[in-house]
Amino acid sequence: MNLTEEILLKEGKMLPVMEHFYTLQGEGAYTGKAAYFIRLGGCDVGCHWCDVKESWDPNLHPLMNAEEIAETAAKHCKTIVLTGGEPLMWNLDILTSKLKELGCTIHIETSGAYPMSGQIDWITLSPKKTGLPKEEIYAKAHELKVIVFNNNDFKFAQEQAAKVSENCTLYLQSEWSKRDEMYPKITDFILENPEWRASVQTHKYLNIP
Repeated sequence: MNLTEEILLKEGKMLPVMEHFYTLQGEGAYTGKAAYFIRLGGCDVGCHWCDVKESWDPNLHPLMNAEEIAETAAKHCKTIVLTGGEPLMWNLDILTSKLKELGCTIHIETSGAYPMSGQIDWITLSPKKTGLPKEEIYAKAHELKVIVFNNNDFKFAQEQAAKVSENCTLYLQSEWSKRDEMYPKITDFILENPEWRASVQTHKYLNIP
C-alpha cells in the first residue's frame, strides 16, 4: 500500500472490500430479509472459531472507492449490511453518507471493539471475549448476538446483556460446528431466561452466502 492509498483509507474514501453480494440476511431480527452485504477486510479480534478468517488481513483485499461500492449496493437493494472482518476498524463516514444519499437503511455487524463511525440505522453487537466492546456502543446496540461455543458462554452472555439498553433484543446463536451440542442447551437456557431468543444461521441451511 502506497502513501496515497493509506491517506484515502484513513479518510474512508477507499475501503478494503473482501466481497459484496446480494442475498438474504441469515441471522437475528432481520432473518429472511433481502439485503446487500458489504464485507470489509481486516479484523484483529481473533476468534478461533471465526468462519471468515480469510477476512482478517486487510492487505489481502482490494481497496475500493467507497462511493462506487455504495452505488453498486444501492442498485440491488436499499437494505445494506456492513460486516467483516470488523467493519469499525475503518472510517465509514463516506460510505454511509453515500448510502444514505441513495435512500438506504444501513445495518452493521460488529464486535464493538472499535469506536463507531458513519450513519448506522441498526447495530448488531456481537461481543467477543478477545476484544470487548467500547462502553459507548452497548447503549447504542439494537440487538445483542452472543455466539455460544461452550458452556462458559452463557455466563458471558448474561454479563454482556447487563450492559445493553432494555430495548436491545437478546440473541444466543450456536457456533456452527457446535450446533448439535449447543442448541439443546440454548433452548433450555432460554426457557429459563425468556428474555433471550435463539438465532440460527438460516443462510447455511438455505445454502446461500
